[in-house]
Amino acid sequence: MLIIPPEQLAADTLHALIEEFVTRDGTDYGDIECSTVNKVEQVLGQLRRGEVCLCFDEATESCNILPAALAKSLVND
Repeated sequence: MLIIPPEQLAADTLHALIEEFVTRDGTDYGDIECSTVNKVEQVLGQLRRGEVCLCFDEATESCNILPAALAKSLVND
């Protein structure tokens, strides 16, 4: 598992990764309707604040966004 600093990605690439993440099947935001644009902005803010990390899993060749503590524990294993 690799943690990818968001500032190392082009803005459009980062936006596309976040958009793919927030629109995945099974994503549930509860009773409150939230637009995709709003969801992307929320995740981008969480990335900038260090609350979540953009991770690349070499085994599955896929990206995910995980809580920072979990991501860092997976990198150290």
